[in-house]
This record gives sequence, structure tokens and C-alpha cells, in this order.
Amino acid sequence: MKCKSAAGGLCDRRRPLKLKGKFYRTAIRPVMLYGTECWAVKHQHVHKMGVAEMRMLHGMCGPMRKDKIGNEDIRGKVGVAEIEGKMRENRFR
Repeated sequence: MKCKSAAGGLCDRRRPLKLKGKFYRTAIRPVMLYGTECWAVKHQHVHKMGVAEMRMLHGMCGPMRKDKIGNEDIRGKVGVAEIEGKMRENRFR
């Protein structure tokens, strides 16, 4: 829901990708990861979180699936690490 409320700024093509990535890291990712340190995380949860993250990043960057831009390339453009690693970090806290 937080991503939808911020969609006006995140999907604006005139804003630079680094700024969108910074907003994503500071506002949206903490909301997604809230409470993950106390979950019994299964592979299914990790997969769903990864899919949700990539859908948001694809929406921010603007490329379509037919452009065949890889996930790692999109993460590199925005400057965002993979959410699986961040979930693991939160559990170690």
C-alpha cells in the first residue's frame, strides 16, 4: 500500500533513478521488512518478497518485460541490494 501511495513520485520519469532508489531504501523497504526479524521465514516468503520488490523496481525504472533487462541490471541502476540479504540481516539483529 505504501508503494501505491508514493507511486506519483516513484513512477515519474523526470526524476533521477538514484533519487527514486534512495526513497525506496528509506521509506518503502523498511515497511516491507517490518517484523521480518521475528518471522519463521520460509523460502516461499523470500520468493514473494523478491517478486514484490522487482515489480516495484520495474515500475520505477519504466522498462517493460519485452525489453529483456535483467533484474541485476535494474538493481544496479537504482542502487538497491537484493531484499533476501536484507531479510537475513534483520534476522541476525
